[in-house]
Amino acid sequence: MAPISVEQWVDQRQMAGRYTFLRREAIAETGRSAEAVRKALQRMTRRGRLAKIKDYFYVIVPLEYASVGVPPASWFVDDLAAAMGISYYVGVLSAAAQYGASHHAPQEFQVVTDRYLRPISVRHVRLRFLTSKFVPRAAVNEINTPTGTMRVSTPETTAVDLVRFCKAAGGLDHVATVIAELSTSLDPEKLLAAAKLVGDVPNTRRLGYILEQVGVPEAAEKLYEWVRGQVSRSVALRTGCNHRGGVEDHRWQVLVDRPLEIET
Repeated sequence: MAPISVEQWVDQRQMAGRYTFLRREAIAETGRSAEAVRKALQRMTRRGRLAKIKDYFYVIVPLEYASVGVPPASWFVDDLAAAMGISYYVGVLSAAAQYGASHHAPQEFQVVTDRYLRPISVRHVRLRFLTSKFVPRAAVNEINTPTGTMRVSTPETTAVDLVRFCKAAGGLDHVATVIAELSTSLDPEKLLAAAKLVGDVPNTRRLGYILEQVGVPEAAEKLYEWVRGQVSRSVALRTGCNHRGGVEDHRWQVLVDRPLEIET
């Protein structure tokens, strides 16, 4: 096959509905030298035709996103994870938003992975990676995107993670607000399975307390049936705070410094 320009190759790829590529693919499929491809990619990135996510991974920018410089992370997160060789799912606030529980739109795209990764920021898009050894076994849904699919934690996995990654989710009051919005999507049996997978009794106690506060007694009861048989000392509702003088909720063995502030 005769060599074609990198620009032509990118156009053809977009017309075929493919919006990501590896640099080595561009070299192999255009027939151009590595140096020629490198320079062409630099030019196209400067013009805003491409967004460079990693040195080896590029996203094609369609016309409707030219003004912001990069399409949403949902367009490329699955391909990026494959290129990086990681297990992942979209989680925490970004997952909650997929189920309509987004009291405040998340300022970053949150991805749970099986290893530590630094954040990636490209133009207005920021990907934040949270680490969990349970990623390969966690319950997820495959959700369609404009370019394919992405793995998203189920509502039950999301609820467990919101408490586990409370700081990344904006603090416990915001977590409680999001869980309240997510509550109609929660299956008590699946929630119990998600909590048991992680096996984090203190955070399960916090989650159970929150569920009761937001009016989801069926899901809370399932968690209580499990945690009441686990040996655990009382835990602070809000980690990192001074809870002297806090009132203990004896059912959940949670020390409450102040009531949850749940936005409506």
